[in-house]
Amino acid sequence: MDISELYSIFAEHPVVTTDSRDCPEGSVFVALKGASFNGNKFAAAALEKGCAWAVVDEAEHAGGEHTILVDDCLKTLQQLARYHRRRLGTPIVGITGTNGKTTTKELTAAVLARKYNVLCTQGNFNNDIGVPKTLLRINAGHDIAVVEMGASHPGDIKTLVDIVEPDCGLITNVGRAHLQGFGSFEGVLRTKGELYDFLRTRSDSVTFVNAGDEHLTSITGGLTHIMKYGRGDCGSNRTGGGALAPAAEGVRIVGETVCCDPFLKFRWYERDDDGQPVDGIHEVHTNLIGSYNLDNMLAAIAVGRHFDVPSADISKALSAYTPSNNRSQLTVTKSNRLIVDAYNANPTSMAAAIDNFSNMEAEGKMAILGDMGELGEASAAEHAKIVRQLEDCGLNDVWLVGSEFAKTGCRYRKFQNVDEVKAEITANGPENRTILIKGSHSTGLYMLPEIL
Repeated sequence: MDISELYSIFAEHPVVTTDSRDCPEGSVFVALKGASFNGNKFAAAALEKGCAWAVVDEAEHAGGEHTILVDDCLKTLQQLARYHRRRLGTPIVGITGTNGKTTTKELTAAVLARKYNVLCTQGNFNNDIGVPKTLLRINAGHDIAVVEMGASHPGDIKTLVDIVEPDCGLITNVGRAHLQGFGSFEGVLRTKGELYDFLRTRSDSVTFVNAGDEHLTSITGGLTHIMKYGRGDCGSNRTGGGALAPAAEGVRIVGETVCCDPFLKFRWYERDDDGQPVDGIHEVHTNLIGSYNLDNMLAAIAVGRHFDVPSADISKALSAYTPSNNRSQLTVTKSNRLIVDAYNANPTSMAAAIDNFSNMEAEGKMAILGDMGELGEASAAEHAKIVRQLEDCGLNDVWLVGSEFAKTGCRYRKFQNVDEVKAEITANGPENRTILIKGSHSTGLYMLPEIL
């Protein structure tokens, strides 16, 4: 079936599902396949549960009147999403990066929502399935969309930007993550840079660039319209950030950290061509832990100002945002204060979290850190670096969780898995402590706040 014919069906039934357990009445079921499942086998059941149509790519499951046979269901889903995106023409901001892309996506959406009807990626549905499903949720009532794109292998971002065709884009940063898939840091940079590659093909595209990130600024050649943001002096007593270097001249959005005790408080301003504030200096009290989140805030501000969201509304949106996804989140229990950043971890984000924690004014500091996954041959060296950082910054009460940290030679307590940690907490739970919890999702440390 031609994609335009399938789109005619989608126009009448504008809800797409890929889960036969979730079949809204009148929706379209697309039978995807994976290593341990085959959606084709559930197409008939999806129709019985309420789907109006089922798209399959195996002939033996294509006998029904409301079943559509295609060559490849995943490619068809992606083509349908791109067709829909082109038909609507909704402005799209594409976001990728090693760290902070989900937080930046949410902050950006919150800022834009002060003026527009915004659709954004739900959770972290940022892969070759989640991205097209996000696009298919856009309707004529949306003014703008914010789409997060993730990657773990070379070419992943190119695949996604060719579907999304973003009008604007930003890369939050580039770090040492998924090295097993990328092969090297340079592989990570090339893949994230595929967003810039696409934006170069559009003469009216806008790229938001962190002027303080030398890796990103080094690959901006050929981009037509660049809006820079970065850390710098906002003209008052500051505790971090520092003045922008001469190479960073032309930065439009400038911000500096005021304090992190524990929440980030910062100042920012938009400057004119002479470097002067356009409408004064703004101070924002956030609900996010960590000075490293300043860059995410500034990115959202840059996008907001490009789309003419008033500065006061931007500050209100950032102040009101509260994380609820185990990212830079403060949780106060009856026994402890927890800094929960346990959705994922890589060497860059782990080092930033430890640095922020070590500089925080708090009594009874303790850290529970889990393995960082998907680092391949670099894993041993990267885990050893983290241990050295812990020792250098003087953190004494540290629990290390997982087989990779187990290989390091250090004095800290080690646990093979989260179950061992839970058992120790149940038997001898820490009390009146400030505890950093950070690790890859696979370590399961996100379960610890329930018992701490």
